[in-house]
Amino acid sequence: MSPIAVIITIAAYFGILFTVSYIAGRKADNEGFFVGNRKSSWYVVAFAMIGSSISGVTYVSVPGMVATSSFGYLQMVLGFVAGQIIIAFILIPLFYRMNLVSIYEYLENRFGISSYRTGAWFFFISKMLGAAVRLFLVCLTLQLLVFDPLGLPFLLNVVITVTLVWLYTFQGGVKSLIWTDSLKTFCLVISVVLCIWYIASDLNLSFTGMIQTIADSKMSRIFFFDDINSREYFFKQFFAGVFTMIAMTGLDQDMMQRNLSCKNFKDSQKNIITSSISQFFVILLFLMLGTLLYIFAENQQIHVEKSDELFPTIATGGYFPVIVGILFIIGLISSAYSAAGSALTALTTSFTVDILGTKGKTEKEVVKTRKRVHIGMAVVMGITIFIFNTLNNTSVIDAVYILASYTYGPILGLFAFGIFMKQAVRDKFIPLVAIASPILCFILQKNSEAWFNGYKFSYELLIFNALFTFIGLCLLIKKNKKNI
Repeated sequence: MSPIAVIITIAAYFGILFTVSYIAGRKADNEGFFVGNRKSSWYVVAFAMIGSSISGVTYVSVPGMVATSSFGYLQMVLGFVAGQIIIAFILIPLFYRMNLVSIYEYLENRFGISSYRTGAWFFFISKMLGAAVRLFLVCLTLQLLVFDPLGLPFLLNVVITVTLVWLYTFQGGVKSLIWTDSLKTFCLVISVVLCIWYIASDLNLSFTGMIQTIADSKMSRIFFFDDINSREYFFKQFFAGVFTMIAMTGLDQDMMQRNLSCKNFKDSQKNIITSSISQFFVILLFLMLGTLLYIFAENQQIHVEKSDELFPTIATGGYFPVIVGILFIIGLISSAYSAAGSALTALTTSFTVDILGTKGKTEKEVVKTRKRVHIGMAVVMGITIFIFNTLNNTSVIDAVYILASYTYGPILGLFAFGIFMKQAVRDKFIPLVAIASPILCFILQKNSEAWFNGYKFSYELLIFNALFTFIGLCLLIKKNKKNI
């Protein structure tokens, strides 16, 4: 696929995206930017959340991971569904009852200003790193398809990519994102379904034959119960999925901004349950696609050095009609920019509301601050992506969950203690606990094989991170005093 064809495809997609963004967000005020004026229909949000949850990382990395993990990722996705149910029936009613703009305001009400700032800063670090990893993958693909053939540097790639994200979220925030994410979800699902159809047709497989071929492949194994030391062991994956979902969605300002934009908490619950079930089946499609891609690569004797290169190499390498390459580009761009755009909006909201503060400021002052922060977040994201280009040495989806294990753990521990315990704590010492917990996790991970007969931690490290934070808060309980 030629660089010019890729550029035309991206330009056409963004032409439609900017139109939708402008129409949806042209009259947005601060409440529209932050929580969509709480007027979003639940079924629209549910459809949009599919595109929000499935980023460019999923689009590229999940098909490639079937060679090493088979369909084992579905074990974690089952945990995602269970986690979404917990979010729907525990966190959503709480956040709606408190009428929160930023979910980290809960920490101020429960503990005090130090825990509030701690939660906001850990979210900022978590989201910035996670969004940068996701957008970094898009930049790598664009570098391969467009910038390298034209002799253009990676830095220019990053600047253009981040600027596009900034432009379409600048005006309307969440109010725009709900509708642009709906467009992206449509493009993403259509692209993966049609890619499966084209590859199956090239392999001369009917629908029934395709299902049977995938089922017969050694890459289609779903459940792993035989080796507790394996990263794919069911209970490690499932419980990691539960707590990862609670942390990365339920306690993530990015995702919760959409859920809190629904008219009431019951509508938000409908949205969450519907989107979680839909996400399971969409990820199943990606795993099916991955199996077909590897079968095709073996038949054609195609070799890729990294699993993340499998889908891009085959889709754009001239093995299929050009429409397959176009569908890949549209799917990648729609999924990746969805995650990056929503992250930029959430980072702007959290930094403006939680760290700089909006209390006592006029609407005009908040707008001025918010716009400056929005630009600043885009610049920081671009710098972070550029740094990742020099450090990345693993599967990108693996990097996302490893980072989440360290950065979301303290947030999960703070909220868990706040919800399930009633005691007041010494608020000023909470930042020390939040910093100590990831350090303890790092020590645990580095020594686990020696300490626990070869046991190697995977994404379940998040649970221990939260547990360390929870225990630390127990040590900070004020004697003979109660709160809430």
